[in-house]
Amino acid sequence: MKTDKKELNAVVLDVLLKGNHDDLRSGFRREPVVQAVGSEQFKLLELVPKKTEIKIHERVYIGDGEREKIERVKRRIFYQDLTQVAKLELPYVVDQLVHEKESNFVQFFNRSISISPKLHMLHLLPGIGKKLMWEVLAAREKKPFESFADISSRIKGIPHPERMVIDRILEELQDPDVKYHLFTSK
Repeated sequence: MKTDKKELNAVVLDVLLKGNHDDLRSGFRREPVVQAVGSEQFKLLELVPKKTEIKIHERVYIGDGEREKIERVKRRIFYQDLTQVAKLELPYVVDQLVHEKESNFVQFFNRSISISPKLHMLHLLPGIGKKLMWEVLAAREKKPFESFADISSRIKGIPHPERMVIDRILEELQDPDVKYHLFTSK
């Protein structure tokens, strides 16, 4: 599911016009920064904006070549580096991104495999134990899942599969000690 390619687009979580408060330089030397989350691998990033207006939840291009609103990607950051506003906005943005790429996450349910003899990728989703895992595997064997609605209608123990995916992504972003990254890059 994840790869370590560069993010091409990001969604803005917070705009700090006077720079990051952790920046030890005096106020006039700080550059404005934007905290954002990548739309493919959910990388948390600090970006330097051009002199244009940028709004929270706005999608910005950060790939190679000419960028309309972003001057450069400053650095990769961690959850604890996010501002309080960015931490509050992150679940909404992740929810939006998961729904936009529903087919990719449905394919996770169709293609997930065992990690070890005792651990399956499905076990890493919050709320899925052995019984539900076997139910998902049996249902996908008969016919691959087509949507989140299809999963919830065929597997009664999973009323909101998208919620499980969103919660797992947030866990991977928030906990630096997570061993397995299903949807984010380390």
